[in-house]
Amino acid sequence: MKPLALGLILLMLGVFTACGGGGMASTDPPPPPRTVNASITVDRTNNGPFNLAMSTSFQPAEWDDTFFCSNINSCTPQTWSTARTTLLSNLQPHRVRLQTVSQGVPESGLNTWDFSVLDAVAQPVLSTGDHSPEMQLGWAPSFLWSQGNMQGTLDVQAFAAYAQNMVRYYNTPSGFTANGQTFQSPGQYPITWWGILNEPSINNISDTQYVQIYNTVVPQMQAVDPNLKFVAIELCCDSESPYVPTFAANLQSGVPVDAVAAHYYSTCNQKDTDQQLMNTVPGFASNVQRIYGYMSANPSLSNVPVWITENNVNADFDKGGGISACNGTAFVTDDRGSSAFFAAWRPYVFSQVGKAGAQALYHWGFDADKQFGELDYTSANPQLSYWVDYWLGQMFPAGSGQLLLQSSNPDTSDIEVLPVANPDGSVVVMISNHAVASTTDNNGAGLTADISIDTSALGSFASASEVVIDSSTNAGSGPSPASVSPASPIKLSMNGYSVAFIKLQ
Repeated sequence: MKPLALGLILLMLGVFTACGGGGMASTDPPPPPRTVNASITVDRTNNGPFNLAMSTSFQPAEWDDTFFCSNINSCTPQTWSTARTTLLSNLQPHRVRLQTVSQGVPESGLNTWDFSVLDAVAQPVLSTGDHSPEMQLGWAPSFLWSQGNMQGTLDVQAFAAYAQNMVRYYNTPSGFTANGQTFQSPGQYPITWWGILNEPSINNISDTQYVQIYNTVVPQMQAVDPNLKFVAIELCCDSESPYVPTFAANLQSGVPVDAVAAHYYSTCNQKDTDQQLMNTVPGFASNVQRIYGYMSANPSLSNVPVWITENNVNADFDKGGGISACNGTAFVTDDRGSSAFFAAWRPYVFSQVGKAGAQALYHWGFDADKQFGELDYTSANPQLSYWVDYWLGQMFPAGSGQLLLQSSNPDTSDIEVLPVANPDGSVVVMISNHAVASTTDNNGAGLTADISIDTSALGSFASASEVVIDSSTNAGSGPSPASVSPASPIKLSMNGYSVAFIKLQ
């Protein structure tokens, strides 16, 4: 694996250890798999705006710096991989996240700067999509910690000076000067959105320390560029308490917060079953609602959106020597991050957190392995996860004015329904079949689902199309929309773990 999920080494919300027990084997043949039957009704009543943006992530570091350019010392627009930047642009990602860690942190010693690793990723990303990524200052330079390497006490004023120079580099025409050398971004796009440190709850920063750091650093960055916007906290897992209440209570008046972010993974143990992973998803939505509740205690935060800036099936990674960072046993890649399981799981997550009011959902990460990547790091070939995220972005574009429609669904334990109305009168209905065949399945096939969607309350439509992603989808080319009858009820037969997007026009 190339990119590593920084700091994701604690147990995730809802993670269980898969345990086995002995027993006498049965000689009876297993029963045939059941078929899920669900009759869904979509109503004209709307439940307010649905505004969830889909995005993706990079971790500029020495293990990630050659993805766009084979030689980072001569990484110019002429040497970028057009195929790779095109695949990124096609996702239409909202504010791609750049998390600076390791050698991606450009200041390695006092006034010793090198932007080559960071810019080998940041400049191609700036050229794509909305040209407006979030630069998360994931690590403070190691020499700013009293014990080095994010240990001991952080020199907050020195970190603020580092952050100011980062803003000067990307956003001012003259950059900054250190040791007689001028550093200034070669790109044409500034960086407006900034995050302050990564997952403080598991990176040696207490809740009170974090808000003190934020109160100090953000105004000094603003002094360089008053147009900046800020993403706060970016928590690991289910640790929103005490961080969010402490942050809300101690944020200084006038210090801006433009989003509060959290990270959600379903497990940190590849042995956990499919059912255990699916069971965590409603908890993500509950956490989003809880964060909003904490922020409401501070009127200045009452309209701040919640972003989920990291999300994937499994947070574990090889910390070296083939050992799991989460549990110390042999690391095993969790293929559910790019299998048909993901085609059910990610849309289920998207629907649940979107209904809870989250306004951004970021895939971790764009270029990686079968566990994490939308693209394979080595070949840059799309994986099934790429097409799931692509079609979520196509069907639910950020800021498009969609309204969440009311629906009835008698089988929420197996089927997730997300219906929205578009301003042009068209309707999108997404169905996630996350029905697990057996409680012992691990990257299983799921169950067949026969779905009936009653849309008669919406009136008549002239045409309809269907996009389905399941185990038969070609990961290289992705699915193709197919015409279906717009007449109600619309019938679907879903082959195991899968997602279907129905668009009525």
